[in-house]
Amino acid sequence: MYGISPRTWGFEVSIVRNGTRYYKQFGRASYGSEEQALLQAQDWRDEVVRSVPPVPRRARAEKLRINNTTGVSGVFCQVGSSGRIRAWVAKTYIGQDEVLRTDFPVDAMGSAAQALAIEERSRQLERMAGLARLHPAEEAIRTAPAAHPAEPRSPKRSKSEIRRRTNSSGVSGVHFKSPNVGHPGYWLAITYTAGKGSVSKAFSIKEHGPDTAKQMAIAERERQLEAKLNATGVSVPYRPEIRQSHLATAEARPDL
Repeated sequence: MYGISPRTWGFEVSIVRNGTRYYKQFGRASYGSEEQALLQAQDWRDEVVRSVPPVPRRARAEKLRINNTTGVSGVFCQVGSSGRIRAWVAKTYIGQDEVLRTDFPVDAMGSAAQALAIEERSRQLERMAGLARLHPAEEAIRTAPAAHPAEPRSPKRSKSEIRRRTNSSGVSGVHFKSPNVGHPGYWLAITYTAGKGSVSKAFSIKEHGPDTAKQMAIAERERQLEAKLNATGVSVPYRPEIRQSHLATAEARPDL
C-alpha cells in the first residue's frame, strides 16, 4: 500500500518526486469493484515508481538548503562569540553511523580555509553513491516482479456507465419516476454527453406494464450508449448487467 491511501469511495495514489506530485484517484464505482480499483491503483503507482526514480544521493546532497550562506552545500563556517569566523567546515552524511567532517581553522590557514573546505567537500561527495532512499518499498517495486495478481484489469467506466446509489433499476441511466402519489409512474432511460446535454425517453407503466416498461427503458439505454460511443469513435464496451437483463427478459417473455 506504499503511496496508496484507502478512501470511502476507493483509493488515492500520491507520490512526490523531485518536487513534483504524482496524484490520481481510483474509485470502486469507476472500475466495478474495490478489488479492481486497488489493482489499478497499484499498477499506476508501480509505473510512477519505475519510470520516475528518486534523484541520486549525491545530487540531493548537493542541493543548497534554505539556510545555507556559503553558496556551497555541506560547507559552513564556525563563528566565535566575537562574531569572527573561527573555522570553515566540510561535512557530509554518507550513511548510518558514517559522517565525514573536516574543520579548517582560519588562524592556521588564513583566507585559504574556505577554499580548502570546498575542496574537501567535493572529495567527500565522491564516496556517495546510489539513489536517495525514500521508502523501503521503493527498491522492491523497481526491481521485483509485480507483487499483485496479473489477472485481467477492468477498463475504467465512463460516468454514464456508473450506477449511482439512488438507482432503482440495477442498470445505470435507467430510473423509475412518479410525478405524484397517485401516478403509476414510468421508467426513464437517460444518457448525458458532455457539451451536448442529455437524451432521454420514458416508458409508461400504465401503457406497457411495470416489467415491460422497465425492460424497454433498459433496451433504450443500451441504444443511447451505443449511439454516444459510436459518435465518439469508441468501441461499445460489454455491459453484463444489461446483457443479463436482456437474457432474463427473453426467457420470461419470448414475445418481446
